[in-house]
Amino acid sequence: MISRSTIDRVFESARVEEVIGEFVQLKKAGSNFKGLSPFTDEKSPSFMVSPVKQIWKDFSTGKGGNAVSFLMEHEHYTYPEALRWLAKKYNIEIEETEQTSEEKAQMNERESMFLVSNFAKDYFHDIMLNSNKGKAIGLSYFKERGFREETIKKFDLGYCIDEWDNFTKAALAKGYDLKYLASTGLTIVKENKQFDRFKGRVMFPIHSMSGRILGFGGRILTNDKKAAKYLNSPESDIYHKSKILYGIYQAKKEIAKQDNCFLVEGYTDVISFHQSGIQNVVASSGTALTPDQIRLVNRLTKNITVLFDGDAAGVRASIRGIDLILEQGMNVKVVQFPDGEDPDSFAKSHSSKELKDYLENSAQDFINFKVSLLLKDAKNDPVKKAGLIRDIVTSISKIPDGIQREVYVQECARIMDISERVLFSELAQLLKKETTQRNRPTKSKQHTNVDLNQPPPEYFLEQEQAQMGMVKVGNVTPQKIDQLSILEKEIIRILLLYGNEEVEFTEEIVNVDEDGKETITIRKYQNTVSAEIYLHIQDDEIVFSNPVFQEIYTEIIHQLNQSEQLNTDLLINHSNPNIATTVTSILMDEEKHQLSRWDSQNIFVADAIEVLHKLVNDSVFNLRRILIGEKIDELMSQATQEESVVIDLEVIQNYTNLKMRLFEKLNRVV
Repeated sequence: MISRSTIDRVFESARVEEVIGEFVQLKKAGSNFKGLSPFTDEKSPSFMVSPVKQIWKDFSTGKGGNAVSFLMEHEHYTYPEALRWLAKKYNIEIEETEQTSEEKAQMNERESMFLVSNFAKDYFHDIMLNSNKGKAIGLSYFKERGFREETIKKFDLGYCIDEWDNFTKAALAKGYDLKYLASTGLTIVKENKQFDRFKGRVMFPIHSMSGRILGFGGRILTNDKKAAKYLNSPESDIYHKSKILYGIYQAKKEIAKQDNCFLVEGYTDVISFHQSGIQNVVASSGTALTPDQIRLVNRLTKNITVLFDGDAAGVRASIRGIDLILEQGMNVKVVQFPDGEDPDSFAKSHSSKELKDYLENSAQDFINFKVSLLLKDAKNDPVKKAGLIRDIVTSISKIPDGIQREVYVQECARIMDISERVLFSELAQLLKKETTQRNRPTKSKQHTNVDLNQPPPEYFLEQEQAQMGMVKVGNVTPQKIDQLSILEKEIIRILLLYGNEEVEFTEEIVNVDEDGKETITIRKYQNTVSAEIYLHIQDDEIVFSNPVFQEIYTEIIHQLNQSEQLNTDLLINHSNPNIATTVTSILMDEEKHQLSRWDSQNIFVADAIEVLHKLVNDSVFNLRRILIGEKIDELMSQATQEESVVIDLEVIQNYTNLKMRLFEKLNRVV
């Protein structure tokens, strides 16, 4: 664990404009910087960086945060990885918090394996570029495959000399422990002998999403039929073949930018595509696609285009992966190359434009692809055709989104010339079966993991049944505007922007004489905005309905109790991402007008400081007004629903009178 003191030093040293400036071209815009969004293609800048507040906001996607969150969004680092990147950039030594002996040992084991793997990557690459054998065998192979030098360097390609222990000796001479050479699979140890696993092979390092070396793939260059053509590192603490995609590190930015990921099978497919200018491509490395690999892509985009070789038999073996992609709630398209072609060969034999045009024009929806692939076998056989239809409906049943499923059912009905009613009936049976299996108790009492963000299968079943008139679906009611949340956000906004400002406020004091006559006197007093809002909310015992706003408000009050000053930096850099993201979004919304350059059109934004007392009072009074209205509605509803409840007219009248006075203060017409 990175120590708190190190994290604080990172946040103190990091300059958001310097960090983002390494990835985005920024131009000065008043006190801020602006640029084109790195997350979408756009012509007008919607990306803004505030050096004063040390935050950024992308108004085209709604993303925002500090330097750490930018690295997490743009580079797809984890929180610790982003901190380590910044620590390295600003030459900050990382201190680790006290850990148990077991935790330290485990961390040291993993770190040692990463160090050995990184050394191996550099060694194989250097051997290939600078040794006679490396250049004659390894480099010439890649050159024959058409890979340019910049491509070879981009993917850290290398060569392991065809000698029993050339690499192992070099690693041991550099001080690396044989234990970690063995645990990473780079060296095979048998009794008192050790030899290189990848001897005589060209090397494809496999990177994590953050760029660390997890393992290797090695291709043999001889015609030895007893040896595997491709050999991968064995499973280890740092390498799990089913959880990584080859090329994800090199492709992640372009996948997010293009909002699509091309999925191929082999290493050279990925490399050839990159060399042809298509960088949003990854490979499953010859293994069957797994849910973990799909979720890796899902962090970057919801769209996958699966690229298949021209070999029809191979396509049938791989088609199961489409259902797995659909299960993850992702959109899938398919491209099949001509007979005898694969992504690698097609990219080499065609220009970049021809390749891009082919991918764009040949992409099919998965239904059309399955039909075109399997209908040839069915021909005029009704039984086989029925099986094909069931196969397609089974795929559709994997889709979590009900609307998307309905569209696909309609498309399937059109293509296969069958009634939608029959397809919906088949789909309903599949969903019912899934629901039954899901709810069936097991002896081990283990429960299936359920995505709480998705409706249960029962919901989808009702929708399919509704299409056949089997159940009645209730009327859709328009969504009610949450005025309370809007007003709560306004109070948080005022606190963040002006909490430390001291303002002159006024207070009405009502005096009643012996005859019951009221006189109102006005008292003026100085107070900070944060203290004034706190007093009002404390008096009314208000709790924010929005949990994130309540968390932010609690943090603000905690700060004020500690130092009597509000420090927004502590909220921007808060460990709770919900707090940090919400605070950043609110603060950067104030800067949005600079993107429109209203001042150049003689439109000037009013200075809120001049009317701050009114801003505070209006926000508090409006919040009271909504809460009082809800209280009156609650009392009336209780009396209507429960005959035993007696309406306290005096209480309701008092609330109504209070609401009327608030209307008067807000100068509203009832």
